[in-house]
Amino acid sequence: MSKGKGYRTFVVDGFEILVGKASTDNDALTFDVAKGHDLWLHAGGGTPGSHVVVRVPEGNADVPRPVLEAAAALAAHYSKARGAPFVKVDYCHRRDVTKPKGAPAGLVELKRSKTIKVKPGLPEGATDGS
Repeated sequence: MSKGKGYRTFVVDGFEILVGKASTDNDALTFDVAKGHDLWLHAGGGTPGSHVVVRVPEGNADVPRPVLEAAAALAAHYSKARGAPFVKVDYCHRRDVTKPKGAPAGLVELKRSKTIKVKPGLPEGATDGS
């Protein structure tokens, strides 16, 4: 785990995946750490959970499917739905995530997003790069 940081860091196939630890950490991760072209994920359906960010190198538009699935599994694992057999996870570019004025820590709105259904868990082959 990251010491002193508000997020955990995992590495999957060379992609850094950051997982927020608490509501205020989620806000900082989403709005201070993530870049607009990074991929952002969160358990769907209003389920409380960690914000997850996949660091995408500048100019690289696509995140490989196995990395997307691993990040989604982490988002599901670090949510209140972690005990479910499958969890729907919303994802989009960070630039499509906004914070409503006066909203509590961790609450965001998505301009546009897609959904992937995954089994919650720590992805096989993921290394904790913290």
